[in-house]
Amino acid sequence: MTGRPRCGLLYHLIYYEPDTMLSQPPGNIASAAPPRRALRYVFVLLPQFSLVSFSAGLEPLTLANSLSPQPLFDTTVVSIDGQPVRSSCGVSVQAQLSLAELGSIDTLFICAASPLDEAAGEVLVRWLQQKPRAGQALGGMGTGSYLLARAGLLDGYRATIHWWDLNQLRDAFPRTHVSANLFEIDRDRYTCSGGTAAMDMMLHLIGQQDGGLAAQISEQLVCERIRGGEEPQRVPLRSRLGAGSHPKLVEAVELMEANLEEPLSSDDLAHHVGVSRRHLERLFKKQLDQVPSQYYLELRLEQARQLLRTTELPVLDVAGRCGFASASYFSTAYRNHYQLTPREERRSHNPLASTRRLQPTFGHSSPQ
Repeated sequence: MTGRPRCGLLYHLIYYEPDTMLSQPPGNIASAAPPRRALRYVFVLLPQFSLVSFSAGLEPLTLANSLSPQPLFDTTVVSIDGQPVRSSCGVSVQAQLSLAELGSIDTLFICAASPLDEAAGEVLVRWLQQKPRAGQALGGMGTGSYLLARAGLLDGYRATIHWWDLNQLRDAFPRTHVSANLFEIDRDRYTCSGGTAAMDMMLHLIGQQDGGLAAQISEQLVCERIRGGEEPQRVPLRSRLGAGSHPKLVEAVELMEANLEEPLSSDDLAHHVGVSRRHLERLFKKQLDQVPSQYYLELRLEQARQLLRTTELPVLDVAGRCGFASASYFSTAYRNHYQLTPREERRSHNPLASTRRLQPTFGHSSPQ
């Protein structure tokens, strides 16, 4: 190995010597301790899982192995029954093992879907509760976090989930400290919002041991930078509105988003941002092709749709949380915008509603 640059993670895994500061080159001590085994990372796939999240979590580990002279990670793909699992985009992934065949592991990541599959979710939650956890880390990608919480395994931990499902996780599991961060690493619990956040989380885990190796992997993946866990999930408002958006427009929309339950009038908005109402209306018309009141209404309806799809709140409560004074006005506005009523929306698409029957058995996070 003379002449090869050293990677800290590799150094730790292969040339580990308890209670000793290793200051000599690896070549001088290679015979002092046997190589450590590769860490076993397991990915449990549930039906309709996100292929993006799974790939973003797996690929950094694969590249870590290819950039090192010896494999650092042993990755295993698991399904409930050992059969192939179909992703949300229609691509099936072949599992190597079933849950029942899975032996000892170091870290397990759950790649789940939205909506969650009720039958598969129940089996996995039971397995998680019965499986010994000694020395094992657990992770959730996207709604995988929800299943960990269902099993009572996020009580007292910081955790996150995709921004679409944050309200549901907070409401259902008050013992879990839910954040809107990109990812959360709290002791032996690793959760992320899904999508490309899985890559950032995995690179961060690798980087905790060896920042140089994580940087090499990031470069191989053509990743401009490794985002920190504290970064927000959603694209910044200025980017969503357009780089050339007027600062006063951005400020007004920020006020709208912060006041959905008790909407501000156009006069109040204009007063708070320091412009006249007519000037504010001109800004909205020029850059968003809408008057402020219409844009505000659509923000509230979008929030209502999210709550209908991701929570079991009564429709009247959803209306109140989104600033609608009456159920009839809410229903009319919703139908005019989305071409279906709030109740029809809930029946047709509620990502986490399919897990509601798991609550009596698996609701370990309810207040005592």
